[in-house]
Amino acid sequence: MGNYNIPGIETEILQVGSKPVRGCIACGTCEKNGKCVFDDIVNEAAKKFEECDGLIVGSPVYYGSANGNLVSFLDRLFYSTSFDKKMKVGASVVSCRRGGNTATFDELNKYFTISEMPVVSSRYWNMVHGFTEEDVEKDLEGLQTMRILARNMAFLIKSIQLGKEKYGMPEMEDTKYFTSFPDGK
Repeated sequence: MGNYNIPGIETEILQVGSKPVRGCIACGTCEKNGKCVFDDIVNEAAKKFEECDGLIVGSPVYYGSANGNLVSFLDRLFYSTSFDKKMKVGASVVSCRRGGNTATFDELNKYFTISEMPVVSSRYWNMVHGFTEEDVEKDLEGLQTMRILARNMAFLIKSIQLGKEKYGMPEMEDTKYFTSFPDGK
């Protein structure tokens, strides 16, 4: 589909969809060991995620939602990593034949928003349409959306870095609040 290099931005692609990735079982072992108990692509990606300034997550739409392996991967990646994700930039991109794109887009962006990661936008929802790669290449609006997203993401990563240097990070609040209402009130 084309290579859109952005000066000053290094990228790496990690394919997850066809890898055997089991779901999180919330065992809590990651809290003790500093990594997921299931030693697979999640632990490999965790090291890269900690070092990066931004993360783009892409998925085809299957049955109105994201690829199941990808969701298991993201559940475990975000749950098992204790490093601060605040101000890492996140974006999701979705590819679908016809429907389910906005639901999948929302599903993927939630990982960023619960981690205080700014979500990058484009001119439209970050999606392309087509059943095959050749179909997607015909989606000129979708391809333009992806190019704009790449430029916006690069700009935001660079801007956050400059902001950190000049102003530091936003003030952190204590995480003592956890809404549960165990007393029923």
